[in-house]
Amino acid sequence: MSSPASRPVPSAASQLNLRGAVDLSSLKQRPAPPAPPGNTDAADSQQADGGPALRVDVTEANFQSLVELSAQVPVVFALWAAYSPESTGVLDALDRIIKSYGGRLVLAAADIEAFPQLAQAFQVQAVPTAVAVLKGQPVPLFQGGADEEQIRPLLDELLTVAAANGVTGNVGGGAGTSEESAPAPLPPLHQKAFDAIEEGDYAAAAAAYRQALVEMPADAEAKAGLAQVELMERLQSLSGPEGEALRQLAADEPDNLTAQLGTADLDLAGGHVEDALNRVVAFIGRNFGPERESARVRLLELFEVVGTTDERVGKARQALARVLF
Repeated sequence: MSSPASRPVPSAASQLNLRGAVDLSSLKQRPAPPAPPGNTDAADSQQADGGPALRVDVTEANFQSLVELSAQVPVVFALWAAYSPESTGVLDALDRIIKSYGGRLVLAAADIEAFPQLAQAFQVQAVPTAVAVLKGQPVPLFQGGADEEQIRPLLDELLTVAAANGVTGNVGGGAGTSEESAPAPLPPLHQKAFDAIEEGDYAAAAAAYRQALVEMPADAEAKAGLAQVELMERLQSLSGPEGEALRQLAADEPDNLTAQLGTADLDLAGGHVEDALNRVVAFIGRNFGPERESARVRLLELFEVVGTTDERVGKARQALARVLF
């Protein structure tokens, strides 16, 4: 099977400057057509318990609600057609993978023959095609046939981008809404940080996480949350021309600490995790003194953003040990 033709995730994920690349507004508020045949079991956008389903068949009636849902969790639109022999395999693979994330992603299966306007809006050139929508804006993933081994890393990177944008919700996986399965309330300072993130006040969120660490230095979730919101705060000044200028400076001056760390932030937010970590490791290997230590501290923070158990973090730790010792 051929590799998916994946396209890069936006470099400045704090802004996701794809507005206008795909016109989704024309698909809003249209009357609902009859449900596509053969999809009645999954046509409803809710579970029996009233929560969103993890797989939804897209119609003109529910499209806008799925776009709105992308403010809580990334919604992966899988555009398929009955005439495409690869569509079934991709849909099945996406269905299995997305269910394994336990509600952190939603699959929106769209038959382009039943909903041709969606294919036009997403500028689909071939089916199957997968496009995520995050905070109402499209993030191209891949087109053509792909298997689980090829798809899962793309969704891992999508979740990294989502976390950098404060999209960290969970719609559940059909487990119901009993008291036993309901999530425990967040600790007060964590809730304060989450509320600040929702308002885009990353400085206030960082302050709340720092206070949580003062009260409980071993709070791993606060440590990871602090690293994430500090990244989001830095990214606010690195969108558009500023980010491109920084990338050029990093290329011209490989030992410029500010340029290398800023470009690593952009790489990480864009889903290029290994590029980001390797960039900082390489800087540490070339430099000494205070700048080397600053880079090492930032690298540890990026480990927290990615997840300390992530395989890519493990490889970067080994590379860091080699350049340090």
